[in-house]
Amino acid sequence: MTAEESINKYFPYLLEIRKRLLITVSVMLVSGFLGFFYYDRIVAAMVKMLSLDGINIVFTSPFQYVELAISSALLIGLISAIPFIIWQLLSFLKPALKNPEYRLVIMMLPLGLLLFAAGFAFGVLMMKYVVMIFQQNANKLNIGNYLDVSALLSAIITTSSLMGLAFQFPLVLTALVHFQVIKYSWLARQRPWAYLSSFIFSILLPPTDILSDLLLTLPLVILFELTLILNRLLLKGHQRG
Repeated sequence: MTAEESINKYFPYLLEIRKRLLITVSVMLVSGFLGFFYYDRIVAAMVKMLSLDGINIVFTSPFQYVELAISSALLIGLISAIPFIIWQLLSFLKPALKNPEYRLVIMMLPLGLLLFAAGFAFGVLMMKYVVMIFQQNANKLNIGNYLDVSALLSAIITTSSLMGLAFQFPLVLTALVHFQVIKYSWLARQRPWAYLSSFIFSILLPPTDILSDLLLTLPLVILFELTLILNRLLLKGHQRG
């Protein structure tokens, strides 16, 4: 097949991907626009959710409200776009999937949203724990405690969003095993590397103390083990069938 024939063959798919990307970006921009202009309500809700009594949250720049508005826009844009991105992927992949495969993907969709919400909530909980440790140490040393509001919310959004995405890996691995892209036996042998990768991923997140890193690693390790158990049961059920 010549280069021109390859381009002609895949060009319609590239155009379809481009169209779906433009629609997805448009959804993110519209929802992000709302987040930008209602940032004050979003920031107030997040601060209230963290229950930061006794901690002085301050502005460090007269124009810092712009950073807060941008962070709020990114957060709302991401949350709003995730269901739409999933729908776009399903629509694009449906013609290439067999009916049983497509049904499996559809069954995983609610679980994927639930896992993202769980990962996001766990990230928020961990950041709340870090702030509580900060407050306790400040009180113990009898020194003032001040937190940059922009840095705090940026750390919360980063940690929570990345944990939400990391919680999707059990579904990705299950799909790869089911579609025979990887073998279960190979996946089971990757346990040490999965543990190490989870720990390195946790180290790269905003919390810097070793206890927080271990606590962030723990659910990822548990999810990997549950993925192995689930896929082993599915394979046994398939063999009996």
